[in-house]
Amino acid sequence: MNKDQAVFNVRTMEQIVAQSVAPRRFSMLLLTVFAVAALALASLGIYGLLSYAVAQRSREIGVRIALGAQSSDVPKLVIGQGMKLAFIGVAIGLVASLALTRTMKTLLFGVSATDPLTFAAIALLLTLVALLACFVPARRATKVDPLAALRAE
Repeated sequence: MNKDQAVFNVRTMEQIVAQSVAPRRFSMLLLTVFAVAALALASLGIYGLLSYAVAQRSREIGVRIALGAQSSDVPKLVIGQGMKLAFIGVAIGLVASLALTRTMKTLLFGVSATDPLTFAAIALLLTLVALLACFVPARRATKVDPLAALRAE
């Protein structure tokens, strides 16, 4: 407009767009970090709970092995117990997340708050994490020495 006027605050369109979405990007980064932390805590909780349950039931597991339980029966027992708890937790989480979708609508872009694919993917991911968390205590349960378990107490 005026060739003698100074030009200031010159930025590219990419910089302008990046600055305009920076608060939302930071919010999503925080949500991602907290979601990963929650997933890690849930995995550790399931692992700790099942490790404790296996330690408490080592005598019972030893008796089962001494009485001729197949090598696949003991892990099935431990994993079945853990997965039952995981399925209950996933069901409660799905119901709670459906109830809280209104609060998340302002943070979602390009995805509806009740997207069935997202809900199914997250439920599957949490179930797989629970299965992996159940696997280590189940392997430990197969290594219980029946004689040591029967003599303990």
